[in-house]
Amino acid sequence: MSALLWALVALPLGSGVLLLVVGRRADRAAPGVALAVAAAALGLAVAAAFRHPSARAPFLDGLPMRLTVDGLSGLLAVTVTAVTLVVLLFSAAEFGAGEARARFFGLMLLFAGSMLVTVTAATLPVLLMGWEVMGATSWALIGYWWRDPERTSAADTAFLTTRTADLGLYLAAGAALASGGGRNSSLSLDGLARAEEPWLSFITAGVVVAALGKSAQLPFSFWLSKAMRGPSPVSALLHSATMVVAGAYLLLRTGPLLDASGWGDDVVAWTGAATAVLLGLVAVAQTDLKQLLAASSCAQIGFMVLAAGAGATTGGTLQLVAHAAAKSLLFLAAGAWLTALGTQQLPALLGAARHHRTVGTAFTVAALSLAGLPPLSLWAAKDVLLAGALERSPWLYAAGLAAAVLSAVYSARALWFVWRPAVARPDARRIPAGAVWPLVLLAFACVALVALAFPPMLDSVDRVLAVSGQPAPHVWEFALSAGLAVLAAAAVWGWGARPLPLAARAKSGFADWLGLERAAHVLLVAPTMRLARAAAAFDDKVLDRAIDGSASVTVRLARWTDDVVERAVDGTVGAVAAGTRALGRWARRPQTGQLHQYLAQAVAAFTVLAVVLVLVR
Repeated sequence: MSALLWALVALPLGSGVLLLVVGRRADRAAPGVALAVAAAALGLAVAAAFRHPSARAPFLDGLPMRLTVDGLSGLLAVTVTAVTLVVLLFSAAEFGAGEARARFFGLMLLFAGSMLVTVTAATLPVLLMGWEVMGATSWALIGYWWRDPERTSAADTAFLTTRTADLGLYLAAGAALASGGGRNSSLSLDGLARAEEPWLSFITAGVVVAALGKSAQLPFSFWLSKAMRGPSPVSALLHSATMVVAGAYLLLRTGPLLDASGWGDDVVAWTGAATAVLLGLVAVAQTDLKQLLAASSCAQIGFMVLAAGAGATTGGTLQLVAHAAAKSLLFLAAGAWLTALGTQQLPALLGAARHHRTVGTAFTVAALSLAGLPPLSLWAAKDVLLAGALERSPWLYAAGLAAAVLSAVYSARALWFVWRPAVARPDARRIPAGAVWPLVLLAFACVALVALAFPPMLDSVDRVLAVSGQPAPHVWEFALSAGLAVLAAAAVWGWGARPLPLAARAKSGFADWLGLERAAHVLLVAPTMRLARAAAAFDDKVLDRAIDGSASVTVRLARWTDDVVERAVDGTVGAVAAGTRALGRWARRPQTGQLHQYLAQAVAAFTVLAVVLVLVR
């Protein structure tokens, strides 16, 4: 069965790399290849979800590469591949033939493949590899139109923010190694909760920070606003079933770790609740549809994070699956309107749903699901996870319920604009029929997935996830959340386009995403830049001058050596040579070749020797 799992992750990764390597020569074939690969990956994911395969391969000494599919990762693998297939169907019809389609579809497959590695990873090193590739490909996709400086700047902001939070996983891996003495089991995701203090707290802190950063939870939420600069299919995939939910998945996966730490579950639950409420207010204050949807993604993922902290694994998983269908549909519809009408500003989208009825109807189904109105999937999923929050703390439940009301507010506000009486749009473009059918499929999923939140399907989900004792919502909880959602939506519909009843400073703060990006610049970017400038000045004024001074002294010493020392050495060598030559001339004089002179020289030498011997004695 390991071949099944290897094929599941290798097929999109290998195909994506191949399309990127071939480049523009594969532009015409790229959509067809990508759709075939995505369909095959969906089939493999369904088979893996039923068969629960595992795979193992040598990697490092004593640390093999391990992948596995269980109930949670199987559901996520099916969700990822299904949403990827629908998004690519839309992209194939909507993406212009003049675009670099091989690069786009290759990056999308690589992105989806890295998410599959992330959800099937059984150890931290494998998780890190998928995590890193996912971050890098998201940067390339957000900045796909790289000639636009604003888009590349947005991609940089998203990448650097998430990359900073990703360092938490390295902290967790290091602490896990330290706690386990380098054993393979110490890096297994299932074994993290068995670490001892203080390493357990370090592991928990690293996992929590990395997950909150990847899922755009407070205080990292602002990067998701920048990610809106990418193409709409990128936003649909990134915000619904892949990168942004990867952090929520990791927290759901490591629930025993959060519980074992003694503090991680509370921190995660309240962070998720705070994000759901505050980013819900941010979504209400937006006048740009894609910005509204981005803020709502942070808020809706906040529910999943809340569920992970409250131990409501089933509710969090249902929320993740239902949100993937609804949010991908909303972003694709927003992209279709942007292409057809040339705008994504809510006041300029008046009547957009009336002008494109099928797209408008599909958008409405997803928005009503996001609002928590029955009988749609997110209404029921929210109540399943809020039942876990209620069991943990009534205040946590109240915060979740307030966030659910805000979901109805911003969803109804978007619907009010797109369903107002249509204005004349003579220059509106036609939305291709091939881009409409994927929206219809997703709208159907928003309705059909509601069955998972009620028995007997809910019991089946519990068994698949291998969890027990999950709290189930009472009838009054379903009725309360539905009633509040209906009242909030009705109030927004009646309020219309009038300004929000908030103080100017509050409206400005929410519209600016709580000023989080400016705060990050003030607290992190500006000090870092000042430090960098100080280091550059120190380098220029101290280090460079010191090096230049050393070089100058060295040159002067070399010149003095050349002028003084070398002359002295040359003179000495010359004198020795002259003396040697003189001695040579003196030594050659006795060598006349006449025998009687050699005899006289020998007599003289022996006479001197005899005198010396006599005197020595």
